[in-house]
Amino acid sequence: MLVVFLIRFFQKGRLVMLSFFKESLIGQYIFVFILSMVPLVELRGAIPFAHGFAETATGFNLPLSYVIIAIGNMIPMPFIFFFARKVLEWGKDKRFIGKFFTFCLEKGEKGGKKLQEKAGGGLYFALLLFVGIPVPGTGAWTGTLAASILDMDFKKSVLAVIGGIALAGTIMGIVSFLSVSAIVGIAG
Repeated sequence: MLVVFLIRFFQKGRLVMLSFFKESLIGQYIFVFILSMVPLVELRGAIPFAHGFAETATGFNLPLSYVIIAIGNMIPMPFIFFFARKVLEWGKDKRFIGKFFTFCLEKGEKGGKKLQEKAGGGLYFALLLFVGIPVPGTGAWTGTLAASILDMDFKKSVLAVIGGIALAGTIMGIVSFLSVSAIVGIAG
């Protein structure tokens, strides 16, 4: 009996939370903000949701959502830059995670050296393009981690990643606008 009550209670809680994000304007902004901070999803996944909200919700401000998404995508950057390498170094000799952490460090250093050789003096521009071209495996998280592993200058790396976020936002905005317009045109 208690188990059934708890299951129903948590299901209602989830439904209330989902309806808050779906039906509340502030909930929609919070949703895209949080989504933009999630690794692998980041800005690239949050912008299509913002376009979907703009098509279905009255009063949803798309330019404001872009600013919110960009800020959300930038928030993890300093933490990744200053702590990710330290965590990987710390974990490389641990029993269960050591192989994976060592793999990440070696892969990052090897890839970083290749990038430095190819980019030469244009390393920060290469970082901007790496973050800015929206393909799987790139983005602010990966770009910032690469900058940390390569011991790049923090301020220059942040500027390059922010430029990449702006580029990715522009590309994803155009793609999302065209996709949503096409779907609405076909369906409506």
